[in-house]
Amino acid sequence: MAYRADDDYDYLFKVVLIGDSGVGKSNLLSRFTRNEFSLESKSTIGVEFATRSITVDDKVIKAQIWDTAGQERYRAITSAYYRGAVGALLVYDVTRHVTFENVERWLKELRDHTDANIVIMLVGNKADLRHLRAVSTEDSKAFAERESTYFMETSALESNKC
Repeated sequence: MAYRADDDYDYLFKVVLIGDSGVGKSNLLSRFTRNEFSLESKSTIGVEFATRSITVDDKVIKAQIWDTAGQERYRAITSAYYRGAVGALLVYDVTRHVTFENVERWLKELRDHTDANIVIMLVGNKADLRHLRAVSTEDSKAFAERESTYFMETSALESNKC
C-alpha cells in the first residue's frame, strides 16, 4: 500500500464523547486512538480531541473524536462543540447508577445542539468491574431501544466490547 499523509483521507467524521465526569470518556478516546490506558487520568477541562484513520472498502476514514468535559461548569462551553458532529458516544459508568440516570439529560442536550440525523450510541463503560455493577445490561438496552440509539458495553481498561 502506498504511503498516505496524515491529512490524506476520503471521509472525515466528527464524533463527540459525552457523559458525566469520571465515566471514562478520556480513556475510551486514548484506547481507541493510541491503544493506551491511564489509571491516573485527570478530568478533562473544556474539550480535547484526537484522530484515528481506518480503512473501510479501500476508503480512508478519518475519525475526529472530541472528548468533552463532564462537569456542569463546562456545559456552556462544550455544547458548542457538538455542532457538525455526525456521531456521538453517550458514555455512562456501569458501576455508578447516577451516571446512567443522567444519560437522559445528556441525550436531550445532544439532540438540542446537533443535527437530527446524528448517530448516537449509548456506551456502558467499566464493564470489567463486574462485582461493582449498578446498572443492568437489560435496563441499558431498554433505554437505548426506547430512545432509538445503538448500545454496547465495553471496558477501556481491558480494551474490549462486552
